[in-house]
Amino acid sequence: MKIGVAGLGAMGAAIAARLMEVGHEVTVWNRTPDKAKPLGEAGAKVVNTPAAVAAASEAVITILTDGKAIDDVYSGPNGLLSGNVKGKLFIEMSTVAPKVETDLAPKVRATGAAMVECPVGGSTAPARKGQLLGLMGAEPADADRARPILEQLCRKVEHCGPIGSGSAMKLAINLPLMVAWQAYGEAFAIARSVGWEPKRLLDLFVESNGANKALGMRADMIVKMFECKDPGPTTFSIANALKDVRTMIAAGEALGAEMNATKAALAGFQDAVNHGLGGSDGAQLPVYWSSKKK
Repeated sequence: MKIGVAGLGAMGAAIAARLMEVGHEVTVWNRTPDKAKPLGEAGAKVVNTPAAVAAASEAVITILTDGKAIDDVYSGPNGLLSGNVKGKLFIEMSTVAPKVETDLAPKVRATGAAMVECPVGGSTAPARKGQLLGLMGAEPADADRARPILEQLCRKVEHCGPIGSGSAMKLAINLPLMVAWQAYGEAFAIARSVGWEPKRLLDLFVESNGANKALGMRADMIVKMFECKDPGPTTFSIANALKDVRTMIAAGEALGAEMNATKAALAGFQDAVNHGLGGSDGAQLPVYWSSKKK
């Protein structure tokens, strides 16, 4: 199948590579052209505009930074919707507020195209293996059309309801993880008084009831961070986490929730970004807060 990918951050690039690996003809675009070069060298067709992605593709996946980027890429002068896209399928996978997706859907439908939202749980490693968790919002017929593509990217695709429901569920399932990174930092600060080596400490935490899957998956990375060694590539940055936490708070407050724990985590992420850690992996946050003093 001819599939386009617009937006080649870490996740977009991993998704494009996965699609190529399973046999699709992939066309890619990114606002910063250099990010498309590795995929071009691997066999993807690299184009200069989102409109060219849509023209070359039967289905287009977008995974972008925020609502403004989505508006620019879809509705700009050379945007995805600027040409004839009747009958095409757009799969929007960004982590944004539900309103961004519900505002976009009628614009896509007005062109005669179909739209599905499917933000995903997971980072670049599961993306490359087709092991993401897909949280789809769509009309039933559109969901059926998108599912064969999404099942090549995801270990499970959950149809949450109409457009907007996938985004709401993505924010909901990621919220405890964001709060947990801050909580682990405070827990590690207490544990420092025991004087254990980092690996022994992380092994115990991973065995405990307080551990989540992300802690287990990143335990070795966190040990290396404690030991001031290279932890490897960033899979999900603190800066991106900060953006998502802000979106979570806005979505919750729009429904009347106070979001107290999430606001506390927001302060922790913001402080880390202010101290130059925006590009670091989210797992750096507990290491940072474990040694931060008043």
